[in-house]
Amino acid sequence: MVVRGITPKTYSHHHHHHGRPEHGENHSRQRRHLSSSADRHDTEPILDKALNLSVPGVVHVRHSHKHSHDHSDRCDQHHHSHSHSSGQNHTLQYIPSRHSSRPLPPHPAYHPQFQYSKCTGRKKALCIGINYIGQRDELRGCINDAEHVREFLIRQYHFRPQDIVILADNRLDSRQQPIRKNMIDAMYWLVKDAQPNDSLFFHYSGHGGQTEDLEGDELDGMDSVIYPVDFRKRGHIVDDEMHRIMVKNLPPGCRLTALFDSCYSGTMLDLPFIYSIQGKLKGNMVSPRARKRLASPADAISFSACKDGQESADTFQGGVAVGAMSYAFIKSLKRNPNQSYHALLKDVSREILYPRYTQKAQFGSSHHVDTSLKFVL
Repeated sequence: MVVRGITPKTYSHHHHHHGRPEHGENHSRQRRHLSSSADRHDTEPILDKALNLSVPGVVHVRHSHKHSHDHSDRCDQHHHSHSHSSGQNHTLQYIPSRHSSRPLPPHPAYHPQFQYSKCTGRKKALCIGINYIGQRDELRGCINDAEHVREFLIRQYHFRPQDIVILADNRLDSRQQPIRKNMIDAMYWLVKDAQPNDSLFFHYSGHGGQTEDLEGDELDGMDSVIYPVDFRKRGHIVDDEMHRIMVKNLPPGCRLTALFDSCYSGTMLDLPFIYSIQGKLKGNMVSPRARKRLASPADAISFSACKDGQESADTFQGGVAVGAMSYAFIKSLKRNPNQSYHALLKDVSREILYPRYTQKAQFGSSHHVDTSLKFVL
């Protein structure tokens, strides 16, 4: 089985990540090869242009709404119009009276200004796939994952091609290479000018690992990290940094959906609430002191390939190397786009991943979630 982690003996670099030392790291074994197309998409935005130019014709939704999971009828109808039969005997519906009658639990389960997102505003996505081509820890399916997620977002959820940035190490343009600087710049691009009801999507497929927690916010004493293609020279990216860039300053009612397909990714975005495949809250994954610091008024959620102590596996579908988590996420929502958060997590973790792999998908959130509600994007 091929896994997406780095061994300590193969990881030696200069420290360029805000002075974080690398001692005490706990990385898994891994070895993979390359299998992807180097084709360029003419409609893909060049990163430096995307960072500085606004896209014409974008919808900005700035009005406020109730502090409830109040997905509008318009939003729900939009999702129903693109649903396919799932073979089930019932359809998950948005029932206004059910949602509006549920008051939000008090802080700290919610940020005082928290709002659910209707996902009716602008849609933007950042997809990162790193095979580490030519390196000792080369992978196979990560670039394929990024391409597949991009196509899925365009066809299923109507993201515009010009609003999706892909970073992959088979790109000839240096601005589209997943080096540390480009990845950080792209994260800032993703959340730039975010508004209430916008829907932002972040996908990462590549190596993951753990390093010693220096801020004291992790109960297990370890931070999760992802590895840019130049990690041996420039260092990794810690979950604390991703949280500060992509979660902390989002406005109320803005949705960030993150999909991580890597080892040790259970709490990769540093979201404080983690849910079991039964849809129940497993407990806070951070210390009480850090809960306030990690709170966000935005509607941030994440789907991760495995728990923090687990490895993420690759698989082959139709002879093509792909990440098990990316494949499962896309397959589940293509088969049934009209399902709850709980149903999606259960389908991905039990029906697709669990029979063949030991990893179990994780669902995290910046706030308490009623997992019986319909998943929207």
